[in-house]
Amino acid sequence: MPVVSMFFGIVVRMYYLEHEPAHFHAEYSGRWAVFDLVGEVMRGDLGSRRARRLVRMWALRNRSRLEANWRRGAAGEAILPIPPLE
Repeated sequence: MPVVSMFFGIVVRMYYLEHEPAHFHAEYSGRWAVFDLVGEVMRGDLGSRRARRLVRMWALRNRSRLEANWRRGAAGEAILPIPPLE
């Protein structure tokens, strides 16, 4: 699964040909969660409220890039990196 971004120990990935609804995966300290494109948890648990808030903030700031990546993946195209939180 391609890495889209990494920040504060959080790794964000998105599959190329994934099922709807649009989403991404995040890992933090060995824990996984699946998020929609506005950063709401769909399933899983990162085990940290702070990590969850950071993922949500990142997703809200990068929603258009996430949507573009989802379309790229659905078309079988490469998913592009998205800048991390700083």
